[in-house]
Amino acid sequence: MGLTHVTVTIKATLDSQEKYEADFLVDTGATDCMAPAKKLKEAGILLAGKTTYELADGTPKEFEFGLGAIEFMGDITAGRIIFGPDGVEPILGVTALESVGITVDPKTQTLKRLPAIPLK
Repeated sequence: MGLTHVTVTIKATLDSQEKYEADFLVDTGATDCMAPAKKLKEAGILLAGKTTYELADGTPKEFEFGLGAIEFMGDITAGRIIFGPDGVEPILGVTALESVGITVDPKTQTLKRLPAIPLK
């Protein structure tokens, strides 16, 4: 299986001039988004709290997070963005994907827009 990437823009608010834009790894196993803390701070994302996340190897780790606007594939949503370590590959989590009605086709590893966002 290949990896899926998408260009994502992160802003503190819709009207913010500062932004962080990069190719994010689409990770349906991750709930929230993650990007390098330094880049998020430069984009004006403010610390909103801390929470413990489970890493891919099962290890729990506490991370700080902020809240921001998340834009990709012509859509916009908002959510938690984890302040990751410098050099971390940016991750687009499943919450952002689902909130705009996008899924990953497991056979082709491509992003697919749903005809409607489920409310059930």
